[in-house]
Amino acid sequence: MATQKLYAGVKLRELRGRLGLTQKAFAEKLSVSLPYLNQMENNNRPISTAVVLSLAQEFGFDVTELQSGDEARLISDMREALADPVFTGAAPALADLRLAASNAPTLARALLDLHAAYRQTHERLASLDEALGREDARLQPSPWEEVRDFFHYCDNYIDAVDRAAEHFAVQSGGLTMRESAIKTLEGRQITVKFEDTETIRFYDAASKSLVISRRATEATQSFQLMLQVALLTRDQLLEATLDLGRFQSAEARAIAKLGLANYFAGAALMPYARFLEAAQDTRHDLERLADRFGTSVEQVAHRLSTLQRPGAKGIPFFFVRVDPAGTITKRHSATTLQFARYGGACPLWNVHRAFESPNRWHRQLAETPDGVRYFCLARDVTKSGGAFHAPTRRFAICLGCEVKHARALVYADHMDIDTAAAFEPIGISCRICERKDCHQRSVPPLERRLTVDPNQRGILPYRVE
Repeated sequence: MATQKLYAGVKLRELRGRLGLTQKAFAEKLSVSLPYLNQMENNNRPISTAVVLSLAQEFGFDVTELQSGDEARLISDMREALADPVFTGAAPALADLRLAASNAPTLARALLDLHAAYRQTHERLASLDEALGREDARLQPSPWEEVRDFFHYCDNYIDAVDRAAEHFAVQSGGLTMRESAIKTLEGRQITVKFEDTETIRFYDAASKSLVISRRATEATQSFQLMLQVALLTRDQLLEATLDLGRFQSAEARAIAKLGLANYFAGAALMPYARFLEAAQDTRHDLERLADRFGTSVEQVAHRLSTLQRPGAKGIPFFFVRVDPAGTITKRHSATTLQFARYGGACPLWNVHRAFESPNRWHRQLAETPDGVRYFCLARDVTKSGGAFHAPTRRFAICLGCEVKHARALVYADHMDIDTAAAFEPIGISCRICERKDCHQRSVPPLERRLTVDPNQRGILPYRVE
């Protein structure tokens, strides 16, 4: 397979701006000509190996930062948006989308915002009885989608919050994180109680009391204690981080704040450096890591997808959680694999099989239409309500990485990762998937012509050209 050329003009311009250098001075330090630098900064030429080495040696630059996931995310999101029937013309070539994502990312995001506004308007008109007469019927993304995209374009790694959580863990001395959280809260004159209640966590600011459900698992209790610590002791940090997000509604900001508090809790229970070392030592054995850090398997899988600290990155993982209906409820990706913003996941993906055979790991070698191969690991997750009449929630989680990293995972042992035939074809979503012969296709691809022959019926009632 040919090596992919590296275009990172935006990153080069950002670095030069941070250093306060002119193009001429920057070119001299990189030992290249001024026209050559100009071409690289405008993505007219790829960054050479010599320039990559110069960036590392001259400026101590983490060259892995050149391979930002933003471009892949923007391309995937634009392809999905432009596949909408509202765009009646021919779909832009992939090369054009790459050019827009790399040279004009702000414009690309504006297109996505415009399409999201269109979709919201369309959905509102579809339920007129709800929309008519409302004074707040202005165009804006839903708070949930806005927060989802905030974490999506941060690579699911928030450096300031992550380091603050790690510092909290280091300062805890010999205490467990659960003990340290309780000590911190009691030090603020907050009474911590464990009671038999359906509400997992309830904090009463007036009485300064925190109630944690005794029905929850120990991992959940520890997580909720640490989440409350974040809300009460790191409020300024969370608010400052939220200011950078420029959320359009109070609801989105509130959801994002809870998301950041959740992030702090996970990062404190599994502090970055120690967790990364343990992950490498156990070959990413999720159950051993969960036991070592007193967390759940889902919390471990989620944490593995956040290990993208500059200069100390772990394996780039994607993490996704789906419900029994196939709806994606969580999605994070530090890989080139991006998930559909709308609709469910590809039915050929092994995450759906986890519901069929619970309490076991499902391994899959998969290949996306762009030719990239992945190792995928899925299993079901059951969240009991802790009582007979309490509802039980069921999900399936999937953790995966490009197959070149698979040997670092214990789960990939004895799998034939070097044989092309071992990889199953999967896609992102049916309407933007280019595969012509998929037996599980639910809707035709919007970028392809169809042929319908009334005298012939194959697996599908049409043929994709």
